[in-house]
Amino acid sequence: MRMTTGNVLSFLILVMAMAAAPGDGRLQPEAVARAVVAAKGTKWAVLVAGSSGYENFRHQADVCHAYQILRKNGMKDENIIVFMYDDIANNEENPTPGIIINKPGGGDVYKGVPKDYTGKSVTAANLYAVLLGNKTALRGGSGKVLNSGPNDNVFVFYTDHGSPGLIGMPVGDDVHAKDLIKVLKTMAARKSFKNMVIYVEACEAGSLFQGLLPNNINIYATTASNPEESSYGYYCPGDDDHPDVRKYGTCLGDLYSISWMEDCDVKDLRSETLKQQYNLVKNRTTLSHVMQYGYTGLISDFLSTYMGEGNRKVSSAIDSVQEAASSLPATSGLVISQRDADLIYYQHKVKNAPAGSAQSVEAQKRLSAEISKRQKEDSNINIVVKLLLGDAKSSSAFNAVRPAGQALVDDWDCFKSLVNIYQQRCGRLSTYGKKYTGVMANLCNAGVKKEQFDKAALQACSVAP
Repeated sequence: MRMTTGNVLSFLILVMAMAAAPGDGRLQPEAVARAVVAAKGTKWAVLVAGSSGYENFRHQADVCHAYQILRKNGMKDENIIVFMYDDIANNEENPTPGIIINKPGGGDVYKGVPKDYTGKSVTAANLYAVLLGNKTALRGGSGKVLNSGPNDNVFVFYTDHGSPGLIGMPVGDDVHAKDLIKVLKTMAARKSFKNMVIYVEACEAGSLFQGLLPNNINIYATTASNPEESSYGYYCPGDDDHPDVRKYGTCLGDLYSISWMEDCDVKDLRSETLKQQYNLVKNRTTLSHVMQYGYTGLISDFLSTYMGEGNRKVSSAIDSVQEAASSLPATSGLVISQRDADLIYYQHKVKNAPAGSAQSVEAQKRLSAEISKRQKEDSNINIVVKLLLGDAKSSSAFNAVRPAGQALVDDWDCFKSLVNIYQQRCGRLSTYGKKYTGVMANLCNAGVKKEQFDKAALQACSVAP
């Protein structure tokens, strides 16, 4: 008899049930039930908002929305791990305390979201520990980690600011591409999953995986942007705002993120494949290039394989979102580069504060500080590059682009060292300033040593952080 997938599964269930049965060998219903679950595997999810601050409202809104989708489709809290700073829902600037929405007219996506890793526990080190199932390495948080095994499927969604070679975290070190790929390869070697799917919303997100994520391990990743471009905030303040956008005064979501989630809101996940969603999101995300990396053999899998198999008609906290139109008409202020979202937020605060009020003074102060920081970062990095390469060759550090398919940098230790040295000498890179990590990668590729860079950064930046 030819062994089909169904035959094999049935055989495995029988063997596992017999192993779990009492000493007399009789099969018990409970043993069979446990064997069925073990053979089918468990769905796990890790959701990460890597920012803090009300101006970054959209990132935590994205993660909360993703959580509601997973819960609506039957995933249990014990299998969903959430990282978010949790300073948005009850922020004094939030016009609806305790409520977060992810689109104009949308329902509350914050209700019920687990508080696994919040505040100071939202760190790269804790994220690595969670992915590796290493409880002893955790510092703070709920202690929940991936207890996944070789039959389990894992879904990871990350949303925040990024830059060439890294993605942000609100506390401590950022997530560097080299470190993330090392964790993923370790998980694969340990058989910590059957298949893994990763969605990343960030600027230059493709640099995390291009030339780094192997195509021979069962990990499939999609990103909001290629290695050289910004991703985009959505439902943002502009000249023709929806009333909710005016009320909240900040971007409510991100274009790539709301594209895949609003698709999930109106589809039966059991009948749509990863490939179908990828194409839909790619077509809607028109200002950046949605990319895919790793093992594309998974693209024929249904979304339900990773996001839950519940019926989409099950009631949830986002029913009002679910039945809404998947997009709003484009307006002049609807879409904003992630790199400039903070600046637009401060400009919006100045525009809407009563003239001469304390709010107006504070808003102008914050806007001026943002502009000054940007100018300082521009100046610092230009001085560093000229000191290292001279005027004639300095443009190469800003303009060099790696060939398609090639990783951002050859020496990742050099890259990490230069990023750390710059931040030690010149201060933590802002959302805007992080674009210059690409310059640091190009300096490494040009043969600049960390000792040379340290000397130049020390000379360029007169005030230590």
